[in-house]
Order: sequence, then C-alpha cells, then structure tokens
Amino acid sequence: MTKIYIAIGLTIALMAVGMSPIRAVEVDKRLVEIEKKRNDLINRIKPAVVSVMGRDPRTKNVIGLGSGVLIDDDGHALTNFHVVTAFGYLAKTMQCGLPDGKLYDCVLVGTDAIGDIALIKLLPATPDQKFPKATIGDSDKLKAGEWSFLMGNPFGLAYDFQPTVTFGLLSATNRYQNVDGRFEYANFIQVDTSANPGNSGGPLFNMYGELVGILGAGPSSRRIRMNSGAGFCISINMVKNFLPGMRAGLAMDHATLGAAMESENDDGVLSRVLVKSVITSDAQRRGLEVGDQLTNFAGKPVFTVNAFKNLLGQFPRGWRVPMTYRREANRVETLVRLMGATQREVDEPKEGKDPKGGPARPVAPPPSGPAAKFYVEKKNFANYYYNDLAQKRVLSKHTEYGDFSKMTGDWTIRLGGKLLTGVAPKPITGAIAIREKGSADGTSPKVLADIDGLDFPLEPLSTKEKPEAFRDPPDSGGFVLAMYHYRQFLVYGEKGFSKDQFYHVGVEPFFPPLGDKPNYMKSMVLAEVFYTKHAGVPGRFYFATEDDIVNGWKRGQLIGMEIEPDKDEDGCEIVFSDYKDIGGGRQLPGKMHVRRGMKKYADFIITSATLK
Repeated sequence: MTKIYIAIGLTIALMAVGMSPIRAVEVDKRLVEIEKKRNDLINRIKPAVVSVMGRDPRTKNVIGLGSGVLIDDDGHALTNFHVVTAFGYLAKTMQCGLPDGKLYDCVLVGTDAIGDIALIKLLPATPDQKFPKATIGDSDKLKAGEWSFLMGNPFGLAYDFQPTVTFGLLSATNRYQNVDGRFEYANFIQVDTSANPGNSGGPLFNMYGELVGILGAGPSSRRIRMNSGAGFCISINMVKNFLPGMRAGLAMDHATLGAAMESENDDGVLSRVLVKSVITSDAQRRGLEVGDQLTNFAGKPVFTVNAFKNLLGQFPRGWRVPMTYRREANRVETLVRLMGATQREVDEPKEGKDPKGGPARPVAPPPSGPAAKFYVEKKNFANYYYNDLAQKRVLSKHTEYGDFSKMTGDWTIRLGGKLLTGVAPKPITGAIAIREKGSADGTSPKVLADIDGLDFPLEPLSTKEKPEAFRDPPDSGGFVLAMYHYRQFLVYGEKGFSKDQFYHVGVEPFFPPLGDKPNYMKSMVLAEVFYTKHAGVPGRFYFATEDDIVNGWKRGQLIGMEIEPDKDEDGCEIVFSDYKDIGGGRQLPGKMHVRRGMKKYADFIITSATLK
C-alpha cells in the first residue's frame, strides 16, 4: 500500500512540473472500492441535511443562517440556538432548503439556549409527505482518531441546497467548554473536520452514517472566518436528554447541583473532588456538606471538577440522578433532584433597548407564512402549540385506562398494607374519604383520612389550616394532600389545577420502589412528566413511556406522582402499580408505595374503592 501512495505522489509531482510519468499508475482496486463506499454513504445521508434560511430584517432578503439535520420523517430538525437567533431575536418561523432542491416553511418547536440547540419543524409540501431522516447514533462510543463527516451550508454557498461535505478526524471526546458565557458545551466532541461560518447546526456523522453530533460555535476570542482545525460538536447523547422537552415546545433549562466543587491534587493520581459550598437545595437535603468527597455522579466516577461539569451539563433542570459521596469512612448513595441554571446563565436575546447603551436590538417580527398557525406564544415556552399537543397525546392515551371525568362526587378508598417507618414493617389499615363539598362552609373539598387508627382531616383550599396538616400523616410528606391532588388529576385534568400551571415537561428518570441495596441506574425508567400546581402546592405526574414487564406498567399508565407542600422539605412521592379494573372500563392501582425523600413511609394495598 505504501508503494502505491509513493507512486501516486511521484506521478502528481512529475505532472506538476510538466513531465510525463514513465508509465501510468494502476490504482489499487481496494482504494476504488473504499472511495465508492464513501460516496455511497454520503449520498445516503445527505438528503437529511438542512439549509436554514431567514429573512434579513434590514434588507428583507432571504439569506442562509446555518445548517441543520432532519431526525424524523415528520420533519423535526436539529440546529443551533445561535442560528435561530442570528438576527438578534428568536425567530419563530423561517424557511429551510433540502437537497431535493425545494424550500420548505418551518416553525420553531423547542429550544435549549444554554446548550445551543434548537428544534424546528419543516412543513410537508403534501399531507402524506415523509421526510428523509438521519439515523441517530451513540456519541459515547466515539474515540479520538476515528474519521467523521461534517455537512452543511458554509458561507451560504449552497443555493441549490446541496450540502458541503468535509472529512476529517475526531480529535477528542469528553471536552467541556463555556462559550463566551452564553453556551455550555458539556461532553462535546472536538474535530479537525473543516467547519466554517454557516456550518453551525450541521450534522456530524461517523463512518457508519450515524448522527453523532451537532456542530456548535467557538469562543469569539478564537473565532475566525475560516476553518481553524478545531471544531466543537455538541454530542448527540446530550441532545437526547433535552429532545423530549423540546418536542413539547419547552424552552429548556440546564441543571445545577446546588453545590460548588473543587479539586484536590487535580494533576495527581489521587485527585479528589470536594464540596466547596452548598446552597439550599435538594443536594443539601440529601445530606451533602462542605468537605464531602463526590465520588460518583449519574452512574459515572468523578475524579476532577472538569469531569463533574461534563456530567452535570448534560442534564435538564428537574431531573433526579444518583449521587455518591464520602464523608470520612462513611459512603452515602442517594438520589438528588437538580436545580435550574438560568439564574446564572444568559437567556435568549431580548428585544428593544440594549441595557449597556448599545444600539437597540431588532424587534422580532410576528410569525408569518403557512407555519404561523403552528406557533402559540406563551411565557416560558418556546412554542406552546406543541406543549398543548403533547398534553393531549398523553392524556388521550391515559384515558384508555379509564375516564374519571364524570366521577365528581365523593370518593372513598380503603387501604391495607404495611407501615415502613419503624424498625420493622407494621400491618396497617386505613381509608381516604374525599368529600367534594365537605368543608365547614359547604363550598369546597375536605379530605378525611384514617391511617392506622389516627384521623387526619384536611381542607386543602383553606387558608386556616396549619402548615403541618398539609404534610400529614407525619413522615409521609403529605400523603393525605397527595391523594386529593390525585383525584383532581383523574377527575378534572387541567381544570383541576391553577391557571397556566398544568403542562408537559418532557421525559425524566423515574425510580420504582428500591430494595435495601438499590442499583439506581439499573432500576431507573424514563417517564413522561406533567408539572402541576394547585392552591400553591406544586406536583408532578409520571406516565410510562412504554410497556414495562418488570414493573407491570402499560404505556401511558400513570405510574407515579409527587407533591411538595413545603419547598424546604421533602414532599410525598407515590408509585402506582398492579392496576385493577373497578368497573365501567376504569382502572385504579392495586398498590401504592409511598416515600418521603429517601425514606419509605408505607406500602399500601387498595382493598376497595367507592367513586361517585
């Protein structure tokens, strides 16, 4: 093979100086075959590459903003957040070109401003049109030295929407970069594959033709108008965590732990990551203190602060992940809910006067064209139209297991089971009676609970109730109130909660009941989640994303819920299982596992239910 390369090199050199080679060089057939396979691969994957176009507010001309890639046949495509904000405002509608030579109208669906990702949707030219799509790969399998392709529309050159293809090496993986204080690229992929302005948002493919990354931005201090040999690609595995929320029209937020870390002996063999400070957070409630050593986060060992940032930066706000820390000889393994990071990060560009005294930022034009009808403005959402669609999809599937909307009368649920708060499990009986108009004034609900022979009455809408009543029974985190919220959801749906406080928040990890030695990563399942708030009390409802043989859940079933009566204390979590038919095509769980934080409260069995 070396002789072939030398021969080809000599031939080219002789021709360059005007001399003819003595004889023609016969190219190895293997090289021809390799080139053919590469060309076939490019032709197979390039139909999914998108040229993102926008109308310049100054010249009114349609120009190239960047690139993107289709990820399903419905027309959803990934691009950069900085591409859809290229004019200084968040574009709600735009146009996109595909290699088929056609220009399509498209609409913004969801955003991840900190991670520099946006999800857009191309509108089909005909109702039955299916778009080409990229095959999504696993970026965690990438290794430095592997070959890769970048595709996109650098400098807006692709007037026919045929993407530019560049070929190069994966230079490194698991990099971390904060780009100009605007974007956080966690676990990103560094490539020497040629990338230029206009490539932003374009796909990075491995040699199997799988989508493994999205090209991002570089720091402005290092950014030049031509390829620098160091491209930053957002890993597709990080995007996967945010994608369900973006599909639901959310403006996604990244996570923070609520604790700052520092490395000890960062360059040494015995490097450790220590807690430098802790603020009021779930991490604090899980017992994390200054000086503790963080040893494992989200199932991965942690040896440096950079490694910790790489892991943390891949998760959305609100996710729960396993965390292990050590204090002297004691090892603590727990679950921690992650806080939002927006208070310390720059959000999308704001319209109007620049607070620093610079020129006024452009005012975003209203959505226009055929895509405008697919956009609904709502605070804290990228596009509420798609959140409403996600809600209806989940609720429609859930009602297959029973329609409770007419059961607006009194409910009585009788319980058996075991109390788990003592040294040993204790058999208990009880009942939850929810009276629709049982309050003292006869106008609002009242819950009458009997748990293990003790009465726990509660008027959930009363301002006169003592705070501890909302957390009864003791050590449950508010089981009585949680059952009231459960009925509100089943009977009233969105109307059972505060205005604008009922919406889809994407997909999150959910943890079934665990034994004494839990394996959190192995037992974790993914669930679609609704956020709710009623009478000032926030809640979350979890739905199975697929049939689960191990836990006995069916896709679309309500598998859990939680409420948080006090923001500074652990609330009540309930895991539902063993669903049974109660008549009229309705199902209720036969079992309820109740816990508060990391402490088990009870395993209840529903022995009977009377719903009116």
